[in-house]
Amino acid sequence: MLSKTTTSRIRDGIDRDRLVERAVALVGVPSPTREAGAVADRFAALLTAEGFEVERVVADWPEAPAVVTHLDSGKEGRTLQFNGHLDTVHLPFVEPSVEDGILRGSGASDMKGGVAAFVEAMCVLRDTGCLGGGRILMTAHDHHEGPWGDKRQLKALIRDGYVGDAVLLPEYLANVLPLRGRGMGIFRISVSRPGNPVHEVLRPTDLPNVVAAAARITDRLYDLAEDLKTRSPGPGIETVFVGQLHAGEIYNQAPVEAQLAGTRRWTVSGMGDEAIGEVEAVVEDAARSFGVEVSVTSTRQGEAFSIGEEEAVVEAFQIAHAASTGHELPVGEKPFLDDGNVFLAHTGIPAITHGPDAHGAHTIGEWVSVDELVRVAEVYAMTACAFCEGG
Repeated sequence: MLSKTTTSRIRDGIDRDRLVERAVALVGVPSPTREAGAVADRFAALLTAEGFEVERVVADWPEAPAVVTHLDSGKEGRTLQFNGHLDTVHLPFVEPSVEDGILRGSGASDMKGGVAAFVEAMCVLRDTGCLGGGRILMTAHDHHEGPWGDKRQLKALIRDGYVGDAVLLPEYLANVLPLRGRGMGIFRISVSRPGNPVHEVLRPTDLPNVVAAAARITDRLYDLAEDLKTRSPGPGIETVFVGQLHAGEIYNQAPVEAQLAGTRRWTVSGMGDEAIGEVEAVVEDAARSFGVEVSVTSTRQGEAFSIGEEEAVVEAFQIAHAASTGHELPVGEKPFLDDGNVFLAHTGIPAITHGPDAHGAHTIGEWVSVDELVRVAEVYAMTACAFCEGG
C-alpha cells in the first residue's frame, strides 16, 4: 500500500516546468526511426545534467546507442523498468510548441512526452527518497516504429540482460489497463505484369490490368476482415487492414505494377504464420484470373499476449492509479502493438502499457496536455514505490 505521506510527497515533488522543458528538448530533435542518434545524445545529456549515471549501449545499432540509467534505493526489492522509444514515424518534422497547457510537435504523444514523464518520476523519487526498496531501470532506444525499424535494439537490450522484474511503457493509452494484446504483422503485396507502361488508349485488349487485380485483392482482404469478426479464436478481434494502394505515374497510364500494404493482427500467441498465410492465400486466389504476377512479403512486429491480474505489477499499478486519480482502471485490451509485446514474447516479464491521454499519433498533428504528462509522472512514481518495495 501507499501511505498518504508518500503520495503527498510525490505529488508535491513533481516539477511541472522541469518536465515540460525536458519534453520540449526531446521533441525538438528530429528522430525518424533508424535516425535517432541525435535525440539519444540529447537525452543522455539531459540525464547526465540531472546527476544520473548514464550508460550508452550499442545494442546492435551503433548509429544510435541506447540510453540506460538506474535509480537504486540501496535496499532489497524488485526492479521496475521504465522503457521508451526515442524514434518517430517518417513524417514531416514539426517543431515543438507549448501553448495553453498543450505540448505539440513530432513525438509529443508518441512517445517523447511519455519518456519525459517517466524521467520526472525518477527525479521525484530521487529527490524525495520515497523509493523505499528495489530500484528503477530506465531504457530508451531507436528502431521501434515499423516498417522502418525491426525492434532489433530492444531485442538486443533484452538479450544483454537489461530487463527488470516488470515494465512500464508510456505509450498513449490512458483509459484501460491492457492485460491482453494482439500480435501484428505488416504485409506488402506487389502485383505486376511484364512489359512497359503504356497510354490507356494504346494498350492491347488482352494486357493484364494490375490496378484491377489490386482492387480485387483489396476487396477480398476486406471480405476476410469481415469474416474474422465472427471467428476470432481469442479475446478481442482479429483484423486485416489495407492502408496503402499505389499504382501508375499519371491518371491515364496502364502501369506495370501496383503495390498494397497493410496489417494482419491476431489474438492467440504463436499463430502469426497461420494468419499471414491466410493473407497470402487470399491474394493468390484473387489475382489468379487477371494474368498477373503477385508476391507477398511480411514482417512480424510482435506476438499476442496476456497478463494475469494477479501479477504484482498489476496490483501495484492499480494501487498507484487509485491513489493518483481516485479510481482503478478497467481491465481491457491493448489496441495497438508496442514494445510490451516484445518483452512478453522474449522474457515472459509482465509489461504494462500506460501513458498520457495523447492525440495525433502517427500524424503531423501530435499533441498532449501537460496535465497528462504530470499525471503519468505521478502514477509511475507511485507504481515504483508500491512495486519495488514488495520484492
